[in-house]
Amino acid sequence: MKTNDVILQFTAKIVFFIIFFYAVHIFFAGHYTPGGGFVGGLVTSCAIVLLIIAFDLKKVQSILPINYIYLVATGLIVALGTATFSMIAGKPFFTHSFDYFNLPILGKTSLHTAALFDFGVYLVVVGVTMTIIQTIGEDE
Repeated sequence: MKTNDVILQFTAKIVFFIIFFYAVHIFFAGHYTPGGGFVGGLVTSCAIVLLIIAFDLKKVQSILPINYIYLVATGLIVALGTATFSMIAGKPFFTHSFDYFNLPILGKTSLHTAALFDFGVYLVVVGVTMTIIQTIGEDE
């Protein structure tokens, strides 16, 4: 029997964006405070799971047509590419660098290669977590 979960679905649409933007905040705050790519990826996965609970797996897959295996591969390439880039520059593996730049809206901002590495970790965590959840959810 299919139930009509209008309140759950409406609330999930709003709370999804709140959780997702909080995950983005955790991701960017992770360089200076606890957080980063791993925790941000887990929180993003929680937001997607909320949509799966409110709707169903097939509908969420049609709304977010993401192949999470490719997301894992992309994240690994970004993370390992960032880590090996320092070797090309003649520095030890995983040596990160940063500099300050004047960006148009943000002003003087520091940009770090560690943030790019964390982005790769973020993609891997979201991809692996959602692959596991989709695999479990398809076993009906």
